[in-house]
Amino acid sequence: MKEKNFDVIIIGGSYSGLSAAMSLGRSLRQVLVIDSGLPCNRQTPHSHNFITQDGEKPAVISAKAKLQVELYKTVHFYNGLATKAIKKEGGFEISTASGEVFTSRKVLFASGVKDLIPEIKGFADCWGISVLHCPYCHGYEVKNEKTAIIANGEMAFDFAKLISNWTKKLSLCTNGKSTLTLEQTEILKKHGVAIFEEEIDSFEHEQGYIQNIIFKNQEKTAVKAIYARPPFEQHCHLPKELGCEITEQGLLKVDFMQNTNVGGIYASGDCTTQMRSVAIAVSTGSFAGAVINKDLIEEDF
Repeated sequence: MKEKNFDVIIIGGSYSGLSAAMSLGRSLRQVLVIDSGLPCNRQTPHSHNFITQDGEKPAVISAKAKLQVELYKTVHFYNGLATKAIKKEGGFEISTASGEVFTSRKVLFASGVKDLIPEIKGFADCWGISVLHCPYCHGYEVKNEKTAIIANGEMAFDFAKLISNWTKKLSLCTNGKSTLTLEQTEILKKHGVAIFEEEIDSFEHEQGYIQNIIFKNQEKTAVKAIYARPPFEQHCHLPKELGCEITEQGLLKVDFMQNTNVGGIYASGDCTTQMRSVAIAVSTGSFAGAVINKDLIEEDF
């Protein structure tokens, strides 16, 4: 790529990054989008709860979005991994795994998060297909089906309450001794939620569609869907190295204008919020792009 200097570098070219790029491209900004091509929902067959795109394949949405963003000639794309970032006077220097170096006045991290999949055989195969993260994204498709939740303690209790809106055929797998309070246990049982404390061995599935949960005592329970919230980490290590604050939940801390605590660095999308959905990623990305453009105007006017 001949051009090396930009107004804004966006690290992450999925829904949030592309939305920010469109907003900035329409503001006549020179933009570089650096993306390594590993969105967290790449295994998910259908995206939901995003108006005009409900039920579409995630890859189709992002491909269509990229084609539209490419129409703005000031927006450029680099297929690769950003590996180093330095804050310098007047901006930033971003290096890639292949050794190329780019500079910009502002940086937006729309880099998402990486789920840390538990070592349960079959979990990774089912993740995003029948092992689900968000009922607002996928709950309607498995409404009234026999469903399990994998969680424990306070999170398990709150998660069970939430999922009971979509199905009453609900069980809770604590994957080891329950840490629910006695009161929580009684409330769940009152609402018909079966509680399994046995450790989970594996999932029986057909091409990612769950059939049975197999416990280590070799007992099994049949389900059509599972909800789980595995731990995650930031997909990109550069914000932390630049001094960006990370919340207790492991998210990039931003204010209501998508600013991090480091001047000139912004963040949007899944790396900033527990509400991980395409619609919210698009919204925060589009807003971040407008904020960045306004900040550049204020600096130059």
